[in-house]
Amino acid sequence: MSTVAGPAGTAELAALAERYGLSKSSARPALGGYLRELWGRRQFIVSYARARTYALYAGARLGSVWQVLTPLMNAAVYYLAFGVLLGTKNGIDNYAAFLICGMFVFTYTQRSMTEGSRAISLNMSLIRTLHFPRATLPLAYVVNELNQMFVSLGILFVLVGVTDGLSWRWFLVLPALALQTMFNLGMTLIFARIGTFVSDVSQLLPFVTRTWLYASGIFFSIPDKLNDLDAPGWVIQLLALNPISAYIDIVRRSLLDQHEEHALPHAWPIAAGWAVAVLVGGFVYFWRAEDRYGRG
Repeated sequence: MSTVAGPAGTAELAALAERYGLSKSSARPALGGYLRELWGRRQFIVSYARARTYALYAGARLGSVWQVLTPLMNAAVYYLAFGVLLGTKNGIDNYAAFLICGMFVFTYTQRSMTEGSRAISLNMSLIRTLHFPRATLPLAYVVNELNQMFVSLGILFVLVGVTDGLSWRWFLVLPALALQTMFNLGMTLIFARIGTFVSDVSQLLPFVTRTWLYASGIFFSIPDKLNDLDAPGWVIQLLALNPISAYIDIVRRSLLDQHEEHALPHAWPIAAGWAVAVLVGGFVYFWRAEDRYGRG
């Protein structure tokens, strides 16, 4: 039996593959075809997200309720530490709802990033066994967090409804959530690729997100705080460019009537700009390494 080897043999094999319509199973598909493959796997993304939620909390008595209880308990701690002890609640009506809005919105992005950074590395056996678009895994992680965000919003609506009453502006939460989800998808895809090849990123992310937490105006009104410090207007605008600050501000403005006087300038265009830029950039960045996931 003859063995095909060397450059001539490689060329011969390539010619045979082309003749019979064969292609490399690990080859990166074209971007348009990749999007169509993802759309075809939409049912898998939803099912995988549900299965992951069930598996994650199967051993806990309260189950997935912990994913809502955790930011609520954090909000209670921060209310005591910042609102009461440091007095950041002074001048802000309904500070409890103000704080919980910020915690829920921030937690949605934080968990999407930190959990998504391990989306590929924790599923190597699945990746090496089956052929499917690798982006389905980080996308499923975001869908999982989005489901939990809907539960959190239900709690928030009850709290605001009891304390402030109902308002038509609540509907503005939907486009705000859509923009934040676009942003989260892009960030999750970026960190999913980084986490695949740099495993230490999952250890570093908690410190990054904790710093981000304190800079996003969750515990205080950014304009009010900087006005107290006589900071120039460009400093407020610079802090407003923080995407999380913009998403938090929009949700607060939609739910809390009194937040209008504490609102950040140009929050909607900033939120939309970040959402589109990060989603497109993150998707392309992840797709460019599609043929490298699962190696090694």
